[in-house]
Amino acid sequence: MPAATPDPLLEIADDLYAMSLADFTPARDALVKEHKGDKALAAGIKGLRKASLAAWVVNLLVRRDPDQVDQVLAVGAALRDAQENLDATQLREFTKQRRQLTASVTTAARRMAREEGVKTTQSVADQIEATLTAAMLEPDAAKAVRSGLLVTSLAATGLGDLDLSAAVALPEALGFSAKARPAAVPDPTRRPQLHVVPDPDADAKARAAADERLADARSVLGEAEKEHRSTRRATEKLRAKTLQLQAEIDELRSRIAVLEAEVDEVDDELGEAEAVQAEAEEAVEEAQAEVDAAKAARDKLQR
Repeated sequence: MPAATPDPLLEIADDLYAMSLADFTPARDALVKEHKGDKALAAGIKGLRKASLAAWVVNLLVRRDPDQVDQVLAVGAALRDAQENLDATQLREFTKQRRQLTASVTTAARRMAREEGVKTTQSVADQIEATLTAAMLEPDAAKAVRSGLLVTSLAATGLGDLDLSAAVALPEALGFSAKARPAAVPDPTRRPQLHVVPDPDADAKARAAADERLADARSVLGEAEKEHRSTRRATEKLRAKTLQLQAEIDELRSRIAVLEAEVDEVDDELGEAEAVQAEAEEAVEEAQAEVDAAKAARDKLQR
């Protein structure tokens, strides 16, 4: 049986989503022009959306280290298969291990992005980890991640309610596996070859690239500012809570000092009361003895 013909749009998408975010839009638009003779293919290329930063990092991870991603997905599949037969203790342990794994892989993905000159905020890291978790919980999410054609991050509950219609570049992405693209190792002994190619649209392309870079920088700045506001609010809340608790502690210490003074006073009164009680008990004993003696004298006279 002859091998199936590769879908040209998927092949093009695989190449596009392997690019940097800054290069994506200019490259896509250039490909639309290149394939203008095939209207259907050109329209398909034009419809490819730029990935979010978190989705781009996951796509990068899939291409840079597909073996690690396959291991994550395999662990997720094993956990799903075993879930019905696990008791509560085992489920908690596996959930803990899953979180440790996704956190570790997220760290590796952020490092890969940093090597590409892209910094990620904690907010983006949370989206990356949520996407990896979704891939472990949902089979279709696993396919979406493995495609390397994500355009948005994923979030899943494990209940099969995940909508992937807007999460991947193409519906055909589910079942597609991104081509591995290891990071290039620079050769320090190789001198770059420079070629000057006249380009009448060079200025326009340069402006477009600059606009794209500015838009990306503003997006990263927006994420960083959002993260900063979030951490500042959290810090202010904790600072206010600390002051509140300190005030309560001071109030309790003051109350304790008052109570300790009252205890000292009551102890003094108790000592006096016990002395009076002892005298009263002695008087009762003496009176009882007098009663007993008088009774005995009376009984003797009646005989």
